[in-house]
Amino acid sequence: MMSVLGDKSIGTLELPRVLEALAGFAVSAEAKERCLALRPAVTPAEAEERLRQTGAARAMLETRGAPSLSGVKPVAPALQRTQMGGVLNTRELLDIASVLRAARTVRSYHASGVKGAPSQAALDGLFARLCGDKPLEDRITGCILSEEEIADHASTELASVRRHMRAAASKIKDVLNRMIATHGKYLQDALITQRGGRYVIPVKAEHKGDVPGLLHDVSSSGATLFIEPMAVVQADNDLREWEAKERKEIDRILAELSAECDDARELLLEDYDALVAIDAVFARGKLASDMNASSPLLNGRGVTNLIRARHPLLDKSKAVPISVRIGKDFDTLVVTGPNTGGKTVTLKTLGLLTLMAGCGLQIPASDGSEVAVSRVYADIGDEQSIAQSLSTFSSHMTNIVAVLNEAESGSLILFDELGAGTDPVEGAALAVAIIEQARRQGCRVAATTHYAELKTYAMTTAGVANACCEFDVETLRPTYRLLIGIPGRSNAFAISQRLGLPEHVIDAARERVGLRDAALEDVLAQLERTRLAAENDRAAAEKTLADSIEDRRRSEELRLRIEREYEKASESARAEARRILDEARAAADEAARELARIKYAKAAAELPDLRRKLREAEDALGGGLSSPEPEALFDKPPAPGTEVLLVSTGIRATVLGTPDKNGLIPLQAGIMKVTAPLEGLRPCEAKKEKKPKPGGVSLTQTAEPVAMELDLRGQLTDDGVLMMEQFIDDAVMRKLPTVTVIHGKGTGAMRAAVHAALRKNKSVKGFRLGKFGEGESGVTVVTL
Repeated sequence: MMSVLGDKSIGTLELPRVLEALAGFAVSAEAKERCLALRPAVTPAEAEERLRQTGAARAMLETRGAPSLSGVKPVAPALQRTQMGGVLNTRELLDIASVLRAARTVRSYHASGVKGAPSQAALDGLFARLCGDKPLEDRITGCILSEEEIADHASTELASVRRHMRAAASKIKDVLNRMIATHGKYLQDALITQRGGRYVIPVKAEHKGDVPGLLHDVSSSGATLFIEPMAVVQADNDLREWEAKERKEIDRILAELSAECDDARELLLEDYDALVAIDAVFARGKLASDMNASSPLLNGRGVTNLIRARHPLLDKSKAVPISVRIGKDFDTLVVTGPNTGGKTVTLKTLGLLTLMAGCGLQIPASDGSEVAVSRVYADIGDEQSIAQSLSTFSSHMTNIVAVLNEAESGSLILFDELGAGTDPVEGAALAVAIIEQARRQGCRVAATTHYAELKTYAMTTAGVANACCEFDVETLRPTYRLLIGIPGRSNAFAISQRLGLPEHVIDAARERVGLRDAALEDVLAQLERTRLAAENDRAAAEKTLADSIEDRRRSEELRLRIEREYEKASESARAEARRILDEARAAADEAARELARIKYAKAAAELPDLRRKLREAEDALGGGLSSPEPEALFDKPPAPGTEVLLVSTGIRATVLGTPDKNGLIPLQAGIMKVTAPLEGLRPCEAKKEKKPKPGGVSLTQTAEPVAMELDLRGQLTDDGVLMMEQFIDDAVMRKLPTVTVIHGKGTGAMRAAVHAALRKNKSVKGFRLGKFGEGESGVTVVTL
């Protein structure tokens, strides 16, 4: 619980304005109220837990967006009525369904993240509170279509009642439509309307006796009577009865749904509370993103170190970041400097960011900032009260007395213009005494002042440090930079001189300043000059260092670029060399294949001439070299299976059948089927088999079926590849689907050469090593 004085300090430091901004990011009304009621934690552990939740919510917002929290309405009042047996209306039931739907969707949102991820672990417990009740949610939304409409299928009884209602209404309209058709001349308009829930037709006043029925209304002019004809009175009565049954059934359905909600009351209240808590936490995450804030380190040792901190209520583009620390090297900070220089803003920033961290809010400061979790008391501003006859000094002193009475060890006390409003000598003495009392109570103190005595006190007292808000005398403007360790000057003489006050007036004023004060001002002036010189030297050194770092970075980039270019050029050269080598190899292989094809074609072309010369030589020698070819003709077609000789080619063939109608005999010559006339055939003797030389296919055997195997064992690699190319070309010409190349196992050189040639041969579809029983790795089976 915060005390009245603590709440007053919270208002003085403007935490409520930050909480208003926080509430603007919440979705539900109760979450907004919780944001406005947020107060700093008492212990570092509690504040740390809040900060972890804020950080987790911000991380989830940045990776997955916000969970859907729309429709989270208060359900406690409605559930309180169900507990007393009350029946909820449609709006209240739909609100309960919205809470159940939100609980279900938010649980799914949480489940969609990485299990156990640090970014959401701090919120796992909060999400785990959500239960949801899909059956109850579906039951409510299935029965209630809107605040004004209950679905027909909410119950079988309701569906039946409404079916009868529609039938009754249709019957009434049919009767009235017939009356309009037959009594149109008596009617003001040909339409059916309702008055008091009863169906009526507009009848002209002068014809009221022509349409018997019940009068329900009269137009403002009196010219039209709204009459319910007697023919539909009973039907209208029946419709009213069905409407009463409908209302009764709807009341029963709502009572049943209310009872179901009461059964789930505890679950619903827990879901609602968890959703509101999640809404408030995600509001903190959204505010942190909006302020570009960060999580500070929290401690209970009284150490605060804000790095480049900004007041959250100042314009982000104009606020000058300040760095301020207290509690480690010193427990008291005396801030001096000219008016409007930023002293009060420094105090408020220090106090407000401490309160925000205690509330679990990230603060607008750089990473690495540290904040002590503690109570904060502030006496800032002029609270002069006319009603209570209190002067400015009295008002401040009243606050100070209350602060000293309530503050405990570790508290942070902020005094603005301490001791002002009274005699300067007495005021300065009082200011020192008040600070000493606060220090004895174990408090940390930050105070602003113009008194030179407090500057001297800070310079000569252990645990007390001076700080000043920098002021540019040349431009007569504050820089809003906070400099710790250096007392500030009032700069009254310098400012007056720059504004045009005569020199002799300023000199006279200087003569009236006490020797001690003048000496102090001279020391401060000397310190100021020394500080500026040191800062200029430091700035120059930092620029030199930055330039060196930049030069080194550029040199490193240049080196990396040169290495990349060199590697790129080397790779390009290697690729070009590989391309040229591959093209040269491909050209050489193609030339070898072309040479083989040329040699094969030349030999095949010379074969008939060689055979002719052989026959001439045999004729000239009287058949001494070989048996003469038989000259006898067949006197009748040879029987199928007879081996004959084709005179035109000298090829042996086998007769397949009888002559066709043209006298042509079908023959099988090797793998080819041909036809020839009887006179083109000669009987021939059985051919003696000649054992082929290993690894070769004789040109004289081209008339025979081409071999299915090629044996390259014992051949040189290049010769073997050439023989294989010829073998494959011949097999392709004979349209063989597969052939086998025997290369043996050995060293594997012939196998490698054969496979390399097969990969480049366009006539080869694929190849594989032999299987068990085929020769295994000693043979290659080629698919053409």
